Amino acid sequence: MSFTTLMSANELAEILSSPSLVLLDCRSDLLDPKAGAAAFAQSHIPVAQHADLDTDLSDKTPGPHGEFRGRHPLPTKEVFIHTLRKWGVNQDTQVVVYDAHGGMFAARLWWMLRWVGHKNVALLDGGLQAWQEMDGTLTSRLITPPIGNITLQPTLVKTVDVNHVVANLTTHEYEILDARAADRFRGENEVIDPTAGHIPGAKNRWFKENLTANGLFKSADVLRAELTALIKSPDTTIMQCGSGASACVNLLAMEIAGLSGAALYPGSWSEWSAEPSRPIATGNA
Repeated sequence: MSFTTLMSANELAEILSSPSLVLLDCRSDLLDPKAGAAAFAQSHIPVAQHADLDTDLSDKTPGPHGEFRGRHPLPTKEVFIHTLRKWGVNQDTQVVVYDAHGGMFAARLWWMLRWVGHKNVALLDGGLQAWQEMDGTLTSRLITPPIGNITLQPTLVKTVDVNHVVANLTTHEYEILDARAADRFRGENEVIDPTAGHIPGAKNRWFKENLTANGLFKSADVLRAELTALIKSPDTTIMQCGSGASACVNLLAMEIAGLSGAALYPGSWSEWSAEPSRPIATGNA
C-alpha cells in the first residue's frame, strides 16, 4: 500500500522492518539549528535517519546576483536527489517523515519529495509524540543504508518566486495564506522575524490550526470546510510562512482535504522582508 499524505503510528510500527521503508527524523529549532541533530543523536525511532533543515533541506548560497533568498532556500533538485540517494531512497521507496513540532519541519520534506516527483511519502500523524504514546521504542543506534537509485521525475507541486508575488500586489490573481503564528503575522514577534509584519493582502492560518488538541491532523471534511472558508480556489492560492517550512503543513492539509493545486513561495517572509522596497503590512489581515 502506498501512503501519500499521513501514516499513523500503528501503521508505521507494522512496516518498520520493511526494506522498502526510509524513515526520516526532521526535528529542528529555528532559534538553535543544532538542536534537531542533538535530539536525534540522543534518541529516535528505530531505523530513522536525520534530515537537517539547514544543510539537507536548504541551500543558503545567495541568488545569481548576490541576493538573499530567505532563511531556508531550496537546494537544486539535483543536489536534493543526491541527498535522497544517500538516505537510501529508491524509486519505489515508501518514505515516512516525522518531527516533534506539529509537522512544521517534516512537512517541508514531504513537500520536497513531491517537488522531485516522489509520491510515496507520508508524514507520521502526531509525530514523535504519537509514537511514544503507543509505547513505540526509541534508540540511539545509527544506520548506514545502501545508496538509493531515485531519479528526478516530473514535479507534483507548484512554486512561485518573489517576482511573482510582487506582481500579484497589482494583479490580485492569487490569494496568499501565511502559516506563521498570529503574533508573527501581525508583526509582534521580532525574535524570529526581525522585520515585523506580513505581505499586504495576505490572510493568516497558523499551521497548527490544522491539528486537533492531541496533535493529530483534523479529518479531511473538517479541513476542507475550514480551508474553503479562507480561499476561493487552490489553483489561485500561494502558501508562505517565515522561510518555506511551516507553509508546507498547510499544503499537506490541503492535500488531505482534496484541495490540490496551491503553490509554495519558498523564500516566504524572510526573503520578502529583506528588501526594503517591498511593502509590508502589520496588524490583522
